[in-house]
Amino acid sequence: MSLRQIYFDNNATTPLHPEVKKEMIAAMEMFGNPSSMHAFGREARANVEDARRRVAGFMGADESEIVFTGSGSEANNTVLSLFVCGSSQCIPGMSPTIITSKIEHPCVLETSQCLTHRGVKVKFLDVDRYGKVDLQQLEEMLSEGGVGLVSVMMANNEIGTLQDISAISRIARQYGAYTHTDAVQAFGKVPVDVNELGVDFLTISGHKIYGPKGIGALYVRKGIPYCPFIRGGHQERGRRAGTENTLGILGLAMAVDMRTAEMAQEEVRLQGLKDMLRRGIEESIDDALFNGHPVDSLPNTLNVSFPGAEGESILLYLDLAGIAVSTGSACASGSLDPSHVLLATGVDAERAHGSIRISLGRHNTVEEVEYLLEVLPGIISRIRNMSTAYIKGGIHAAAR
Repeated sequence: MSLRQIYFDNNATTPLHPEVKKEMIAAMEMFGNPSSMHAFGREARANVEDARRRVAGFMGADESEIVFTGSGSEANNTVLSLFVCGSSQCIPGMSPTIITSKIEHPCVLETSQCLTHRGVKVKFLDVDRYGKVDLQQLEEMLSEGGVGLVSVMMANNEIGTLQDISAISRIARQYGAYTHTDAVQAFGKVPVDVNELGVDFLTISGHKIYGPKGIGALYVRKGIPYCPFIRGGHQERGRRAGTENTLGILGLAMAVDMRTAEMAQEEVRLQGLKDMLRRGIEESIDDALFNGHPVDSLPNTLNVSFPGAEGESILLYLDLAGIAVSTGSACASGSLDPSHVLLATGVDAERAHGSIRISLGRHNTVEEVEYLLEVLPGIISRIRNMSTAYIKGGIHAAAR
């Protein structure tokens, strides 16, 4: 009998949508360089610009405000690095101080730390037990003056908590600071409109929305100071050097089209599966502790801790049962350190080590959730029975 293969790690990456795959296969014969002036190049250029319009339209932007990048991480690095340019007079008057949160994606946190060695001051916002940033602390930091950028992710990749980006942008604007949001996990799962959010910069990635890997996009509001992170060519209106990834761009645009057609209905369906999963865990497993905001959260993301059971052990046992989940961010999966996100919400290191993330996708079904609920209680029980540290109702269970 063949083993089931069930994928519950959609926040790490998603499979190509069938329509995206079809679009990319059809475009493989279009090899022209979009910067070339002959017919081959003009064909590629026309398709790239059509894709730009489609991506821009989905987020309420103008096509001229979209810069295609190689990834969401590159787009985030681009925005943060504007402040190094500011210190070297690429962007006169840009204040080299950044405010971000303690639960950002590693590409923001590590870049921010790097920039501190290059003359940029970085302040880190606290979050509450649910992962919400402290807006009062934000205003206090801004009132100290000299802040050029506030960068807060729209949806956390590990616990799914959604931030009030509109409020953050409004507060930042009052103090003359620009606003950036890493919307990689939110885009295509919940509505994202740059005008409603009020942001100056916004980041997305193709492979999180059933598009290809190796393609992302950065929204840059008209009139905002900007200089390229990658130099050496006139591509993307001089904002990002390097020959455009035509296939990736067309794949991203088709993925966006599919989000336009499917997102609203899928949001409701995935929320139903998530609720079913949470209820099933609560009813069948003692001392299951849920992380993230209970309401303001992505409809597909459930992060849960099982005191007395290591997250890595849970992951491996589930993998043997044909089920793929995660212990947190895929970009940090090689680390043995507990999740920085969970630690920032006040979760102790032991509970953080016993956490898994289940992230649902368009292909997941009720039957797959039922199968997970069938095998998970036995796995947790088995691991806990092997652990001398776990005592039901003891210190671990009390750490709620």
